[in-house]
Amino acid sequence: METLLNFIESNLEQFYIVILSVFLGIEVISRVPSVLHTPLMSGANAIHGVIIIGSIIVMGEASPDNYVALSLGFIAVIVGTINVVGGFVVTDRMLEMFKLGKEQPSKQTKGK
Repeated sequence: METLLNFIESNLEQFYIVILSVFLGIEVISRVPSVLHTPLMSGANAIHGVIIIGSIIVMGEASPDNYVALSLGFIAVIVGTINVVGGFVVTDRMLEMFKLGKEQPSKQTKGK
């Protein structure tokens, strides 16, 4: 317990930054309109490729007998890949909604 308190005391500025970032993130996300939430999240999911790169670097730097780091890195690669692919799928579906299909009748021919 003593080492944990010393760690927190020596890194107090970083803890303040994380806590303020959480409050700022909650405030920013709560002000996003519902219509923009899905495009924003799908884009953010696609950007999470940084997680994949970071986890590959962690796995590459870990020693071969460090099973915890290798396991967490592997799980991070899998989950990050699922997140990125899901972001692209949602973005593609949203873009398909805005394309005009040839099967749709125009307003001029609808009344005739």
